Amino acid sequence: MKRLITIVDYGSGNILSAKKSFSKVIEKNNLNAEVVISENPKFIKNSSHVVLPGQGAFKTCMEGLKNIPGMIEELDNFAVKRARPFFGICVGMQLLADTSSENGNHVGLGWINGSIEKLPSADLKMPHMGWNTIKNVGSKSKIMFRETDYYFVHSYYFNCKKRENVVSETYYGINFPSIVNKENIYGLQFHPEKSSDQGLEIIKNFICL
Repeated sequence: MKRLITIVDYGSGNILSAKKSFSKVIEKNNLNAEVVISENPKFIKNSSHVVLPGQGAFKTCMEGLKNIPGMIEELDNFAVKRARPFFGICVGMQLLADTSSENGNHVGLGWINGSIEKLPSADLKMPHMGWNTIKNVGSKSKIMFRETDYYFVHSYYFNCKKRENVVSETYYGINFPSIVNKENIYGLQFHPEKSSDQGLEIIKNFICL
């Protein structure tokens, strides 16, 4: 059966860059899949996989989802009730949390327990931007990845309530989760679409779920 991967268009994230990377992976590996961009919740219902990109402030991204009638309900139905493969990137990953303290207190989707908190700056430049290494911390994940460098751009991190939801960590002042996972739901703090071949491998592994 042909896989239909929908990238959610809610006014945030490098949507065209993400679509280009997914299309490249599909073509290169001759996968029976199609990737589309849509702001229509009905597309979510008919998809096999959903990707939630994100860029900017947590509050703005949540408002973007809320401003599309039925979108949050359909995403919840897809990822939580139907347990279909879901992929959050950067702020799209942070939206999976319960809350965020970025510029106030805000409520997230609450699919993976935890809070979004500011990275301790101290003598470090903010945002954390550029290439950094991810380390496997032992949690089992169906998405395989290489312990190497990936591309990050962020000032806040996902403080997971349950250690079992942390798949990999990266060090920048503190060790923070760079990949989180709960069953069929995956979140990446880095940008796989900007992370060379190792990022494309993760995209391929997600498509093949």
